[in-house]
Amino acid sequence: MKLGRNDDCWCGSGKKYKKCHLGFDSKIEQAQMEGMLVPDRKLLKTPDQVEKIRQSARINTGVLDHVAERIQPGMTTAQIDKLVYEYTVGHGAVPAPLGYQGFPKSVCTSINNEVCHGIPDEAIVLKEGDIVNVDVSTILDGYFSDASRMFCIGAVDEEAARLVRVAKECVQRGIEAIRPWGSMNEMAEAVNAHAEANGYSVVEEIGGHGIGLEFHEDPYVCYVPCEENDMLLVPGMMFTVEPMVNQGGREVWLDEENGWTIRTSDGKLSAQWETMLLVTEDGVEILTE
Repeated sequence: MKLGRNDDCWCGSGKKYKKCHLGFDSKIEQAQMEGMLVPDRKLLKTPDQVEKIRQSARINTGVLDHVAERIQPGMTTAQIDKLVYEYTVGHGAVPAPLGYQGFPKSVCTSINNEVCHGIPDEAIVLKEGDIVNVDVSTILDGYFSDASRMFCIGAVDEEAARLVRVAKECVQRGIEAIRPWGSMNEMAEAVNAHAEANGYSVVEEIGGHGIGLEFHEDPYVCYVPCEENDMLLVPGMMFTVEPMVNQGGREVWLDEENGWTIRTSDGKLSAQWETMLLVTEDGVEILTE
């Protein structure tokens, strides 16, 4: 239903529509008329929702800090899973991956050529020279948060360390390119250009996602410019920046034996950092990293 100028605004502020979101909605309508993909109102988080998501995010960051203090050669990925589970439930929250579409553990641990969704296991032991992505997601009182970090286990070779560093720089370049009323492709171009300038490739088949009220919401976030996924960036949107940067080609394959783990097709290394952010009126707010 289209609101009149003097109707109460749809956002619940109690203000008249003309004094609140009329100009905001006009910008969105103009972009849509120009053929751009625009977010549905349900994707725009209210101040109350943002505050509750921040509380979830603080626990999520705490989990990664907890792992960072303890991860070392000789540790199994099952031990990382235990650290994540115990810290999360000890803070009154729930690990979002546990049981999600049948996923059996509380965290994803992806090592070396594993791009994402590595499953913790007692038989998988971290060894000197490995690089590992620890991907943590948290539910607190029904509100979701998500982030991942790369860890270098002991002394890693120069090329592995460089890949990990450049993957983090790709996230930073992407965040710097995000601006309210800009486009998702501006972020994707910044990510992809930095990866390619360093001789790496960005996975196209798997991307980021909206988050906050659900584990995975719209929009789908691609890190290679793509017209069908190029969405107007509107204040109130919340999503992850998590490009998967490959040492070799961008092609990947699914391990059908466990149904989850994605690996590089050429067997070369992959690295990923994940940050969750909120688009604001004047930039972005980093919620997890």
